[in-house]
This record gives sequence, structure tokens and C-alpha cells, in this order.
Amino acid sequence: MKKKRKVQNTIRYSKIVIFISLFLFVVMIYRVIELGTSEKIDGINLKQLASKRTTRTDVISAQRGTIYSKDGDVLAQTVASYKLIAYLDPKRTTNEKRPQHVVDKEDTAEKLAPILGIEKEEILGYLNKENVYQTEFGPNGKGLNELMKKKIDDLNLPGIDFISTYKRYYPKGNFASYVVGYAKEDEKSNISGEMGIEKEYNTILKGEDGYITYQKDLKGYRIADTQFVKEDAIQGKDIYLTIDSSIQFFVEQAINNAHKEYNWEWFTITIMDAKTGAILATASDPSFDPNKRNITNYMDNFCQTPYEPGSTMKTFTYMAAMENGVYDGNETYKSGTYVTSDGTEIGDWNRNGWGYITFDTGYAYSSNVGVINIITKHMNSTMLRQYFKKLGFGKKTGIELPNENKGKLDFRYETEILNAGFGQGILTTPVQNVKALTPLTNDGILLEPYLVEKIVDSETGEVTLENKRTEIERVASTTTVQKMIQLMDTTVNVPGFTGSGYRIDGGELIGKTGTAQIANENGGGYLNGQEDIISSFSGIYPKSNPQVIIYASIKRPSGGSQKSVSNAIKEIVHNISKYYGNSDSVTTTINIKKYTIPSFINKKIDTVKTTLDINAIHYIVLGSGNKVVKQTPNANTTITNQDTIYLITNDSTIKVPNIVGQSTKVAANLLMQLGIKVNMDGVGYVVSQSVPEGTDITPGLEITINSSPRFAQDGS
Repeated sequence: MKKKRKVQNTIRYSKIVIFISLFLFVVMIYRVIELGTSEKIDGINLKQLASKRTTRTDVISAQRGTIYSKDGDVLAQTVASYKLIAYLDPKRTTNEKRPQHVVDKEDTAEKLAPILGIEKEEILGYLNKENVYQTEFGPNGKGLNELMKKKIDDLNLPGIDFISTYKRYYPKGNFASYVVGYAKEDEKSNISGEMGIEKEYNTILKGEDGYITYQKDLKGYRIADTQFVKEDAIQGKDIYLTIDSSIQFFVEQAINNAHKEYNWEWFTITIMDAKTGAILATASDPSFDPNKRNITNYMDNFCQTPYEPGSTMKTFTYMAAMENGVYDGNETYKSGTYVTSDGTEIGDWNRNGWGYITFDTGYAYSSNVGVINIITKHMNSTMLRQYFKKLGFGKKTGIELPNENKGKLDFRYETEILNAGFGQGILTTPVQNVKALTPLTNDGILLEPYLVEKIVDSETGEVTLENKRTEIERVASTTTVQKMIQLMDTTVNVPGFTGSGYRIDGGELIGKTGTAQIANENGGGYLNGQEDIISSFSGIYPKSNPQVIIYASIKRPSGGSQKSVSNAIKEIVHNISKYYGNSDSVTTTINIKKYTIPSFINKKIDTVKTTLDINAIHYIVLGSGNKVVKQTPNANTTITNQDTIYLITNDSTIKVPNIVGQSTKVAANLLMQLGIKVNMDGVGYVVSQSVPEGTDITPGLEITINSSPRFAQDGS
């Protein structure tokens, strides 16, 4: 009986196993059919999944465009950059005679320390890390240039290597820094602009990355004879600014020279082309080196920081009266003080006044009471406000920089209206002030200021955008212009008036000074300290045929003196007069040939020499390296076969070159490329240099170059 029951159980279990097997088989068949016929399984697109596993997409990076000055000097470019690494794992070394890891850490640290500019102990801290394959060297081990790389390569240190990448480089360092701005890499090595032109034109400079998509094998390599999709990168475009390198250099140097004797909270100077509205130079102190980004103030005084301009606004108040037909320069008033209807006393800087004087004389003395009498007797707030707005105050100029501030024209009550007439209680920017002066150099026509001269396709050379003189509207008559030129001339060139400290030989500089009290942000009213002022100067040079408009302002000058401003302006005008008086002229010799310099950066020196020899271009090679890392003049500059190109190689032992006979511009640019600080005495051609040829170039080295406009290559 037991045996029969056992057989029945076995048959029952067998049927269950068979049933389960049949069920699983049916499920498997169904799954196979489903996999073969369905597009999605469990919400997953099988075709896309397979494609992802066998398809690879590589990015083709676009090269960021270069920023040039008006005359072709490179102000910002993308260059090869290197990150220093050290391999620490002994397993990398398979041949003891050729070690592939750091063997002697003490020796390695000692030799790297002076090159990286960090202490030996810090380097040892990186090298002594445990259980790591490789290590880096902190901030000082990143962003190394070709010269530093070569210095380290020459040490032949085992286990030391580099990872190559790209970075943004600013050849002139602290030069037009707020205009150019800076760009930096993010964690994915993408370079983006964060200030200045680099930020405002980031998309145009950046270009568009391309890509290539292809089928890959298990090791990630492309499978031969398979289709691929390629989209070429669109390279970033090049931007040429209106900045003239020589005039920018004059401005930067003048501010630096003034700082040797005077101090301030900030000092800014702008030079505009009087006939076109192009900004030729603008500089501020404190400034920064975009390579180091040692920034203390992220606001650009040129267009982002409005302030009360003071008496330079009297020029525009006088123009408003003239254009409204209510100005009589011979009308007299009693200077000294004026009491408003609410009892507020407003005085001239000379509280005793000059007795009864004409409005013409009041302008030259910078009399606040003169402006008040013009407004109260002949004008109203509407006339004043409308004319200020017509000149562009209270709104953005559209200058090609980020975060421009529109300033403020907000005056309603009697005291506010009167104060506005002499530049207190309203806010303006330097770019607004130079714009407002353009009618005086263009027979009453207001011009648009601009910073970008052109944008060029870096691949084809096609000019995709070109800016030029843009007329807005007529805002002044010829009579008004002539009268204002006369008043500004008297102010500067007649002894005893407020602008006489700006007079230069020949009397061709004219202008108007200004001093504004600094508002008390905590308790209202104005601060009364001797240095609690903003001093300014707006000028035109030369008066007989205006070439430049000048605007300078300084906050909290030492001693409350305008000497720092007047000294800087006179130095700049002195250099500009020589610069414009000796424009480049090509000798009418049949052998003169023009040549547009290409970029020689990162090319082998022998190849570059051959190219220049074929074109009969004279060149001087600095250093004994095998590759060009810098060049002067820069790419896209047009020269003749009478000029010289300097080629700086990847040699760490370059010495001071002989620059006698070279133009001031070429000489100064070359020395700055070599990391030498330049002090310039005169313009034209170099006649002597303070540090002799062959001297070692050491950190902080300064050279004074003496130049003469009459000096030529043959010494005549």
C-alpha cells in the first residue's frame, strides 16, 4: 500500500515540474517575441540603449577669439597652459635606470621650489602623500607657461610630468584691465568671460563647439568603415577695440607717475577721439592684472560707478542757457553767496566772491553763484533737465561694456535745481561726460561713444561688424560751440582763473575744472574734510583743431589738491602732441614693401625664420629656444620691410635686448612682453635705455627708455 502511494506522489510531482517547465518555456517564448517586436521594454528604448553602448561622441572645442587694440596689439588671447603633476607610485617604474616616479623627493622639492615660487616644505607635503598614484602642486602648479615648463623640463626630474590645457592670457598685464576684463576656466575647462569685453562679448568670442559621433569597439576606438557624423566647431571671432596702445600707455604711465607723489581713493582718466567718439584710452587706479586677478574693486569707474561730477557740469548749464537764447555773457551779478527762499546759503568756493562780475568771468572763476543767477533769472528746471537729457545724462550711452550705470537726474526743489546746475546732487559717469563734450568738437553734433572698432571672423578674415562715427543729433549751434571754446580757453590759459594749473606751452589745451563734495551716506548732507571731495577736469586738445577729448576725476586726492590730476593731464597731452605730430609715414622708396604679420606663436623658430627671409623682413631672435612663445609686433599688424620683428623663444635665459633705434611703441611692448616694467621719457624713437643690453632679466626689473621724435635708425 505504501509503495502505491509513493508512485502516485512521484507522478504528481512530475506533472507539476512539467507544468512549470511548460509555463516558463511559454513565458520565454513570449519574452523573445516581445524583445523582437517591441520598441520599448520596461520603459527603455532598446535601440537607443544599444546605440549608446556602441556610439561615442567627442567634442571639437572652439578656439576663443583674440582681443586686439586698435593698432593690432594682442590684449587677450588663448594660449597653451600646463598643470604640473608628480607620479608617486613606484609600480610605474619597470626599469630602475629610467625611473617613472619621483625617486628623490628632497631633491625634487628643492629644485621645483624657486620655479613655482613656493616653499620646499609645501612641495614635500604634496610629494609625501601616501597611497596615491599621482599628485598636483596646488595653485602655483597650474597655468604654467611655455617658459616655466621648459625650466622644469630642463631639470630632468624623474616622475615629473605635465597635463596640457588652455588658458586665457593677457600679454600686457595691467593694461586697460577694466575694458578688456578677464575670462577664466570652470571645472570642465570651459573658458567664460567674467568682466569687461570678455564678458560683454562672451558668446561672440567663445564660438560654438563642434562634435564627431561614431561607432566604437570595446576599447573605445572607432570601428573602421562605419559611418560617422561630424559638425565642425565655429571658432570664436576676434575683436578689435578702439583703444590705441600708445595713448593707453601714456595714460597708464601718467597715473603711475602721479602716484609717486600723491595718493587717492581712486583716479580715472579717459581719452576720446574728438571727431569720431572712439574711446582711445581709459584707465583707473587701483587697477589689476587679469592674469593674476588681484582685483580690489570690481566696479569699472568708467561706466559703472556714477558720482556727483561737480563744476565740470557748468559747461553744460551754460550751453543750456545759450541754446535757450537766454545767455548774455556780459551781464553782471554779485558773486560770493546766495540765499535760497528756504534760507539755505550756497556759496562760491571763494565765499567772499570777486564782487560784481560777468557771467563769462564767473565761468572762468567756476562761480556757483553765477550758475544760480543764470538759472533763477533766465531758466527753470525743465530747461535744465531737458538739455542735460539731450546730452545723454540720466540714461545709458550704450558703451559696449557690461552693467553700465545710467546715473541720476533727480532734481525738483529749488535747492536741488540750483545744485544740479553746478554738478551736485546728480550722478554721472565718465563715459557720459566725454559723450556730452562731443558737440564742442563737432560743430554742435552729439556723437555716440564706442569701444569696439570691428569684429573679424578668425578663420576667413571677414569683417562681420564695423563701428564708425555715429551722429545722434545737433544739440548746439555753431555760435554756442564757439562761445564755449572761448570760455574754456580763458579758464585754462589766462593766469588767475581756476584752470590755469593745466596750461601748457602754446595754450592749445582748454577745459573746465570741477570739485564736488562727497555726500555723507550715513547722516545726509556732505562731508567737510579737506580730502572729502571728487576733483575733475574735462578738456579738449588742441583747441585749434580738436583731436582728443579728455576727462579725468579723482576721489579723495591727498591734501585735497588737483596737482595729481593736472600733472597727469599735462604729461598725457605732452606725449599725445608728439605722438600725433609724428604720424607714421612710409618713405617713398620703390623698395618699400608692406607685410601683414601672421601669428608665429608655438611655431618652430627655423620655420618662422624661413618665412621672414622669403619676405625680406628683418627679425631678431631672443633666446636660443626652438619655438616662438611671443612676438612683437603682434599678429595681423601691417609693417614694412624697414621694420623689425622680435621673436621671443622658449628659453629661460633671455637677457635685456638692445632697443635703441626702435619706435617707442615697439620697444615698450617688447620689454613688457619680457616682464620688464617700462618708464618712458618722451616718444618717437628710442635714443637710450637705462639698463644695458645683455643684463639678466630679474623679477621687478625696470627700464627707462629715452626717446626723441627726430631719431631715426641711422641716428640722424
